[in-house]
Amino acid sequence: MVQTVNLKKAFGPRVLFQDINLKLDAGKRYGLIGANGAGKTTFLKILSGIEDATEGEIQIQNGKKVGTLSQNQFAYEEYTIFDAVLLGNRRLYDAIKEKEKLYMEEYTDEIGERLGELEIICVEEDPTYEYDVKITKILEDLGFPAAEQQELMSTITGGDKFKVLLAQVLFPKPDILFLDEPTNNLDIETIGWLENQLQHHDGTMVVISHDRHFLNAVCTNILDVDYKQIREFTGNYDDWYIASTLIAKQNAADMNKKLKEKEELEKFIARFSANASKAKQATSRQKQLDKLDVGAIQISSRRDPSIIFRQKREVGKELLNVKDICKSYDGETVLNNISFTVEKDDKIALIGPNGIGKTTLCEILVGNIKPDSGEVHWGATIQNGYFPQNTTETIKGEVTLYDWLRNFDKDADISEIRNCLGRMLFNGQEQEKKVSSCSGGEKHRMMLSKIMLEQPNFMVLDEPTNHLDLEAIIALGEGLLEYPGSVICVSHDRELLDAYANRIMEIQKDGSIVDFKGTYEEYLESKAV
Repeated sequence: MVQTVNLKKAFGPRVLFQDINLKLDAGKRYGLIGANGAGKTTFLKILSGIEDATEGEIQIQNGKKVGTLSQNQFAYEEYTIFDAVLLGNRRLYDAIKEKEKLYMEEYTDEIGERLGELEIICVEEDPTYEYDVKITKILEDLGFPAAEQQELMSTITGGDKFKVLLAQVLFPKPDILFLDEPTNNLDIETIGWLENQLQHHDGTMVVISHDRHFLNAVCTNILDVDYKQIREFTGNYDDWYIASTLIAKQNAADMNKKLKEKEELEKFIARFSANASKAKQATSRQKQLDKLDVGAIQISSRRDPSIIFRQKREVGKELLNVKDICKSYDGETVLNNISFTVEKDDKIALIGPNGIGKTTLCEILVGNIKPDSGEVHWGATIQNGYFPQNTTETIKGEVTLYDWLRNFDKDADISEIRNCLGRMLFNGQEQEKKVSSCSGGEKHRMMLSKIMLEQPNFMVLDEPTNHLDLEAIIALGEGLLEYPGSVICVSHDRELLDAYANRIMEIQKDGSIVDFKGTYEEYLESKAV
C-alpha cells in the first residue's frame, strides 16, 4: 500500500536517515521506534505528506484513503464535538452541510439538481446512511454522552479534545493510518478501547508510541530507526527487544574479539617491522589489519538511562496514615472520605480515569493542597520525594542543569550530582546548558535526577512516564522494583504498573477508592470475576 523509494531527510549537514526503501503492506500494523531525536515523527510526517523529504519519494497505492492523527487540539474550537469527528471525512461533511443549507432555502430546479449531486456524494461516502450512528457510538465509547456531543470543542479539556481527534481519524476507517503518540493523555480504559479498535484495522498502519504494552497489543511489525536507517522486524515490541538485545550482545562479543585481534596484530607489526627477516610476515599482518573493519560492527545508538533510587535513612514503624479526606471543586465531589494506611514495602499504583482526582490526592498528600476535611499524617522518619505532573512549572530559570540540581543539596558531593545527571543521560557539556532550554522530556529526566540525589524513603510520583522514551520507562520500572522505600505512583503505563506495583488503589467516580493488595494483573482478574 505504501512504499518509500531512496528516501532521505537531512537538516543541513545533519542526516536523520537515508537510502530508505520500505514496502508497507496491507494487513500489517507497524510500530515505529527509535531514540528521541532519531527522526520517528519526521518520518511519519513525510509518509503522511505533511513534510517533504530531502530526496526520494513516497508511493501510495491509488484510491487508498489516508488518515493522519491531528496534533493540533485547538484547530476545531468553533465546531461541535460531533462535527469535529465528521470532519474526518471532509467530502461527506461538506456535502451534508451544503444539503442542510439548501433545505433551508426555497426550492428551485437548480437546488433540486444540486441536492441530487450531493446525495450521490453522500451515498459514495456513506453507503449505509449510518454516519451519525457510527459517530455517536465512537464518542460514547470515548466518554461523551449523546447529549454532550453538540457542545463546542472550545468547552472541553485538552485531554478530551485529543479523544475527539482520535475519533476523527478512526471514524472514516481509512485504508492507511498514521498515528503519532495516540495514547498520550489517555487513561488505561481508553487505551484498552483504542487497542481493540486498531487490532481490527484491516489496512496499513504506522504508529509511534512510548507505551510498551500498547505496542505489544497492536503491532505485527516493528520499524526501528537507528544509525540513519529504518530496519523492519517481524513481531511486536517485546519480540524486537529480545532479538535486538541478543544481537547487541553478539555484536559486543564480536567487537571485543576484533579489538583483541587488532591489538595483537599491531603488537606483532611493531615488534617485527624493523626486522628484515620478519618484514614479509609483518607486511602480511598489516594487510590483515587493514581489512579488519572494527567500525562495521555497530551496537545500537540508543543509550539506556540508569535509574537507581536509594534512601538516606530507614523508615520507622509509621509511614503514612490518611483519614477521611474529602475535596470538592465548585460543588462537585472529587475525593470522598478517603482513608488508607501505607505500610513498609508498599508500592502503590494509583489509577483511575483522567480527571478523577489522582493529582488532587497526590497534591494533598505532599501538602500543596489542603483538603476540605480529613487529615494526612506522615511518620516522623519519613523523607518525601515528589514528582509533580507538570514539571515545566517546577523546572525553570537561567541556571545550568548542574546548578539547578545542586540547589536541592548544597552539601552533596560534586561527583554525585554529576552522576545523577549522567544516569539520566545528561553527559559532559550537556550538564552546563540552561534549564530554560530543556524540552519536556529533558525536564522529566531532570526531576528524576533530583529525586535520585535527594534519596527519599517515600516517593509520590504523578505521571513520571510522560515524555519519557521506552528505554527510560523500562529503567524506571526496574528502579521502582529495586527501591527499598515505599512509593505511590500515578501512571497509565501498564508495563510500568506490572513492573513494580504490589498494591492497587483506584479512585471511583463517586470519589471513593478501591484498595487492593496485589499486582495490577491480579486486580484486573479480581474485577473480571
